[in-house]
Amino acid sequence: MKITKIIPYPVEPRWLFLKIETDEGIVGWGECLGDKAYVIAEAVRSFEHALIGQDPRKIVHHWQSMFRGAFWRGGPTLCAAISGLEIALWDIKGKWLNVPIYQLLGGPTRERVRVYTRPSGWTPEELAASAKQVVEAGFTAMKFCPFDRVRLVDHYAIVEAAAARVAAVRAAVGNGVDILLDFHGRVSPTMAIWMEEAMRESHPFFIEEPVLPENVDALERVARQFKTPLATGERLFTKWGFREVLEKGAASILQPDPCICGGILEATHIAAMADCYYAAVAPHNPYGPINLAAALQIDASIPNFLIQEYVHLGEGYLREPFVVQEGYIALPTGPGLGIEVNEEYLKERPLGPKTDVGRWFHESDGSVADW
Repeated sequence: MKITKIIPYPVEPRWLFLKIETDEGIVGWGECLGDKAYVIAEAVRSFEHALIGQDPRKIVHHWQSMFRGAFWRGGPTLCAAISGLEIALWDIKGKWLNVPIYQLLGGPTRERVRVYTRPSGWTPEELAASAKQVVEAGFTAMKFCPFDRVRLVDHYAIVEAAAARVAAVRAAVGNGVDILLDFHGRVSPTMAIWMEEAMRESHPFFIEEPVLPENVDALERVARQFKTPLATGERLFTKWGFREVLEKGAASILQPDPCICGGILEATHIAAMADCYYAAVAPHNPYGPINLAAALQIDASIPNFLIQEYVHLGEGYLREPFVVQEGYIALPTGPGLGIEVNEEYLKERPLGPKTDVGRWFHESDGSVADW
């Protein structure tokens, strides 16, 4: 079997899919980081010379060739391209062998995958009402960010308002539902510590990216003062990106994203490293349903899986979208990723030219804020 063609698909709302075709008619689908989609699509094309004409079943060999085949390794753009291509190669191999990918990774460790969703609203009352609806829909976990722009050192009133939003949700859903908080790396270590202390009595399940991951020592400092479990990893890639976090005890929950961390096998390697430090894994995925399909294969195979993020089940994009029942998604049983992509639907929804996630500025003086 030989690879004959690689086709990137930048699609609405902000996703980048790709398809690998072979001379035996088996095709594989992958998904890359959706931010800067057109830039990453070019990075995908840059690997055509390394893959076209090659046997797609040599997945580890191709990963090594793409990652190590340049003097300037890694980075989010190249790792995103490699990740999407690696996912597609696994899809081909699973289809060729007629088994789900998780069967090639040691078999399933669970029968279904717990997922979480998001409440809507901004005021405590709006969030509480929406949280009740989330529980009524069968979910046992939900995640939201209780603040927006925050300065390096800001008014304590912002902390009190954020804590009030979290407390309102806790009062609405009770202690039998898990509340996950995403700080988006928007706050400094000082403000993160204030925030966690004020929200601690609401017993969050975890706090995600309390500070930016670029300074692991700062993350470690925050982790040592938190009582709430700390999660991070969506902006890290490859096992090397997660090593220092684990060695310094800077997080107890890792969040590798299959479409940027290096793909399916790299995510399982990260999970194995985490297992040595008694850390859990909650894969990141605010993107499309192909990335969700890849994450489910990882979730099925690793023993230290915690909970899965998703934003779209694939309606329209997949012939058979995923289904959430009682807050869980059943393991896919089809070969490869277990999905059939509706390619005609993709072609009707090309991504427009404005693909940035957005920029934020502080209203008081116009200075740049972390998004």
